Amino acid sequence: MADILIAFASMSGNTEEMADLIQSHLDEEHRVTMEEIEDVEVSTLEDYDVVLLGSYTWNDGDLPYEVEYFYDDLEEVNLEGVGAAAFGSGDSIYPQFCESVYLLEERLKSSGARIITEGWKVDMTPDREEDLERCQAFVQAVDLFLKKVEV
Repeated sequence: MADILIAFASMSGNTEEMADLIQSHLDEEHRVTMEEIEDVEVSTLEDYDVVLLGSYTWNDGDLPYEVEYFYDDLEEVNLEGVGAAAFGSGDSIYPQFCESVYLLEERLKSSGARIITEGWKVDMTPDREEDLERCQAFVQAVDLFLKKVEV
């Protein structure tokens, strides 16, 4: 049984809904901790087998203020051996759609984490069939990673 952290920032509830969907698929087979990202100490990320970070994208491609300190602190942690992925919601009218997902992936990668799968991005709210299919693929990638590392 693996230890998984789902940490997220959500203003309108869309990214939290994504986190809930992910958790509902992983809860049965793993120990899942879900917290708002601003309540997570970056130093604790090393205690998990998998870290899943979610954030909405603010304005035109910016991280929300509640994610900025966490994002900066990620530079100080060594996540080598930890599986990771990012997810988030955005509004496709902006040219930098779901840019927070890319920013989080890059920072996780530079901290030594192994990116498990491409980030799951949702236009506004995860209520379309393709969103649910992407969630399923996202979770399957986490399960596959965990089977390979035999946690």
